[in-house]
Amino acid sequence: MEEPTALVAMTLDAVIVAVSDEQPRLLVVGPPDSSHDSPPALPAGPLDPARDVTLELGLRRWVHQQTGLEVGYVEQLYTFGDLGRRPDAGSVRQVSVAYLALVREAEPPLEARYLDVYELLPWEDHRDGSPEVLERTIRPALARWADGDPEREDRVAVTFGPPWDGIRVLERYELLYGAGLVDEQAVDAARAPTGEGVGTAMRFDHRRIVATALGRLRGKLTYRPVVFELLPETFTLLELQRTVEALVGSTFHKQNFRRTIERSGLVEGTGERTRGLGGRPAELFRYRRAVLTERPRPGVAYPSR
Repeated sequence: MEEPTALVAMTLDAVIVAVSDEQPRLLVVGPPDSSHDSPPALPAGPLDPARDVTLELGLRRWVHQQTGLEVGYVEQLYTFGDLGRRPDAGSVRQVSVAYLALVREAEPPLEARYLDVYELLPWEDHRDGSPEVLERTIRPALARWADGDPEREDRVAVTFGPPWDGIRVLERYELLYGAGLVDEQAVDAARAPTGEGVGTAMRFDHRRIVATALGRLRGKLTYRPVVFELLPETFTLLELQRTVEALVGSTFHKQNFRRTIERSGLVEGTGERTRGLGGRPAELFRYRRAVLTERPRPGVAYPSR
């Protein structure tokens, strides 16, 4: 007797990131009063094999339909297709092709909104020192989970440090998931979530996708000038620094950062200064696109504090 043919459904998911008021922000859909029954979700929709000439065009179509926005910079992030990643899928294998988009925040015309990324991943923001949730909740809980097991202890040490590795965002989320410290783990196991998991839960495995995107973005900053997709045409060096710090979740020494940027060739002065902001006017800069042909890896190197 032949095995029944497995059904596969493909969706296109968008991780749309902006930086506003020195906070990384994520565009989500779902009601503002999201609960365990209707948590926030990424803009997403099924691939139309007959209509969508490319996956990216299909993604852009769904983003526009669900949020009313047109996105600019987009890159493919990862394909998520683990068995059982959608508990409601029945016999259908759910595969998502996720994309990362960088935008400057604007009010969505449709029912979408922005959330602070660190509301979802609060253990990732170290700009004011080690987060309270990390020290008071996560580290003690992981110590109990490891319970003297050498392999678990090593995994905790490598993933959560010290030293802290900002790029290991996905590994940290997956460890918290495995230790039962995020509500998505209970939902996937068909248990009622307690609401005591760390960070705001998302629909399905969308928070895992966001963690993947943040880790990718933190790493990419060092070798591609993607940060300028999040800034206006002209900006001060302090605005550039605060944007990088918001994404990385760490702070830099102001003069070290300025010297690093000035040596990089990434920016050029406009000859203009800020006006009407109080204090001493600051010089305005713009992104210098010629750097793309001058250096193989024109990113923002992280200077020491």
